Amino acid sequence: MATRYRAKLRAFRVADARYPIFDGSGAMQHGGRWNSPGRAVIYASLTYAGALLEILAHTGRAPIPATQRCIEISARRAIGIEEIGPEDVQAWNAADLANSRAYGDGWLAEARTAALIVPSVVAAPHERNVAINPVHAEFRWFKAGPARGLGRAALRTVSATPPWPGRAARSAGCRRS
Repeated sequence: MATRYRAKLRAFRVADARYPIFDGSGAMQHGGRWNSPGRAVIYASLTYAGALLEILAHTGRAPIPATQRCIEISARRAIGIEEIGPEDVQAWNAADLANSRAYGDGWLAEARTAALIVPSVVAAPHERNVAINPVHAEFRWFKAGPARGLGRAALRTVSATPPWPGRAARSAGCRRS
């Protein structure tokens, strides 16, 4: 069952730095899983790892293109959040996007909350994504950090073995470019 609550939020977005990274114009132009074309949404993941998985899935290749950058998004105060799980929207992960877009378009039209937490198609049930409504009144409480490079490890081909044998792999995180 969908729940609504107020909380601070932290999320990560990996996107192509050749375009605006925190305005929702890409999703407005092309649409996304949770919005139809013509409606602005900023998509992000609740974890850095989730953001990397999403960009790998959407670019369809590894290594991740060098033009990709990461931003950390935070809400400076508690904002309205609606959270749904896979059981809340029938066929939310269908290729035709009909049900997920209908739900998201309703959320946007009613301006129910500033953020909608949704399951990740790429890594459900372990990862969740967030759709942020940039025209919601509470959007002003969001802050996007500087766009940073992904680090050399993220730009190499994904491998199951650590890049440095015998040493623990360090967290990639958003790195300064």
